Amino acid sequence: GMEFDFSKLLGRIIEKFGTRSAFATALEVADSALSNRLNNKTYFDPDEIYRACDLLDLAPSDIPVYFFTVKVR
Repeated sequence: GMEFDFSKLLGRIIEKFGTRSAFATALEVADSALSNRLNNKTYFDPDEIYRACDLLDLAPSDIPVYFFTVKVR
């Protein structure tokens, strides 16, 4: 399937929350669930994406860059 590059999102998470774990807590998902999404094993649902934008101070127009940048093989 399609894989997304979350490096920009990860950078923003660390910048704003310090750790992935702190962000997972704020997003109200388990660390393992966040890890699966960032590793392309599962997908972020729209609700999570909008909550993440709120937590990370991202505009809706930032969503494609942070969540839907396709990994170059």
